[in-house]
Amino acid sequence: MIRVAAVGDVHLGEDARGRLRPALDNLSGHADVLLLAGDLTRHGALDEARVAAEEFGGLDVPVVGVLGNHDHHSDLGDDIAKLLEDHGITMLEGTATTIDVGGERLGIAGVKGFGGGFAGKCASNFGEREMKAFVSHTIERSEALRNALAGLDTGIRIALTHYSPIPETLRGEPPEIYPFLGCYQLGEVIDESGTDLAIHGHAHFGCEQGVTPGGVRVRNVAQPVIRSAFATYGLGA
Repeated sequence: MIRVAAVGDVHLGEDARGRLRPALDNLSGHADVLLLAGDLTRHGALDEARVAAEEFGGLDVPVVGVLGNHDHHSDLGDDIAKLLEDHGITMLEGTATTIDVGGERLGIAGVKGFGGGFAGKCASNFGEREMKAFVSHTIERSEALRNALAGLDTGIRIALTHYSPIPETLRGEPPEIYPFLGCYQLGEVIDESGTDLAIHGHAHFGCEQGVTPGGVRVRNVAQPVIRSAFATYGLGA
């Protein structure tokens, strides 16, 4: 069995330096890989990203992540991703990576994703230029995830996003903000690609477990939801 540890929405800053590291040292005793589901910083500042790099860099298992909306707040997303990469963390955005775990090849495709809403209650690509731009970004990011998953030739595949692919893991959040927490297009891509597990964050007041219409397990690993340094899930035999 492949053991997958995951966490998102840690929102680290200078005052949180060293807060997570004690729980992450010797992580290999609990997991084979650590996934980061975005919002690693509070305001997308580089000094906050350095704290995240120190917390998650140099662990004894591979670390793979995506950025979240907070990480893009200061328009430094590319710089933050490079800083994390420089500390040995593989950052994905419409891309994928493969990890060898005990002879099994684990594929991880990642994208931030975006909002838009879910079937029957979603934004449409119609009307004002601003609305069309919003929905176009949703579609573009979902297609980027599709392409990343399609490029994987592995026995087990995980979709890693910040925004949610289903409404079920948002329960607890006000329904009025669901369109800003995820989109059905991500869920469609996950179902069509034969994904084994979907990991996301973003919904601090949501719930941990859900399933796509196609039966793929979805887990919301926002730290306010899992209430620990990470949650662990098993894949495989």
